[in-house]
Amino acid sequence: MKTKLDFKWLIKIVLISITATMVFTLASTEVLGRTGYIISFSVLVVFIVLGVVFDIIGVAVTAAVEAPFHSMAAHKQRGATEALRLVKNADKVSSFCNDVVGDVTGIVSGTTAGLIAARLMESMATENLIITLLISGAVTGLTVVGKAVGKNSAINNSTAVVLRVGKLINFLHLKKN
Repeated sequence: MKTKLDFKWLIKIVLISITATMVFTLASTEVLGRTGYIISFSVLVVFIVLGVVFDIIGVAVTAAVEAPFHSMAAHKQRGATEALRLVKNADKVSSFCNDVVGDVTGIVSGTTAGLIAARLMESMATENLIITLLISGAVTGLTVVGKAVGKNSAINNSTAVVLRVGKLINFLHLKKN
């Protein structure tokens, strides 16, 4: 079954990606310029965790099937309707979660790691490449391990993961109204 390429969606995610990258990079640069190393590393960890969490959501939505959510929605289970909508739009949800948020956080975490390494070298009055290698290696390792473990969990628990996201969307929607 061939599906038509949605050019409006492609333009939309490109613009969202560019904007999100610029906003996150600007925010992290501003925060890193005014804070100590604990906050700087905390910001870096937030970007890594955000990328891993959205990767889990994207994989879970792709792996999930609609049937359990139809049953849950029929029984008026909170979040089931939202979860069903996520699964029905798995291609777009996965693209947004894995490609937009996942890639943006990967790029921004790399930039943030580079800024932290540069600050460390400046404060030590050295240009020791080891600092950059250790920080970039740690960021890569944490990201890869987090995503590998997350993907396994997302595939094996896709219904539960998608339902949790559906409940969160439901909660945020109710809170907004």
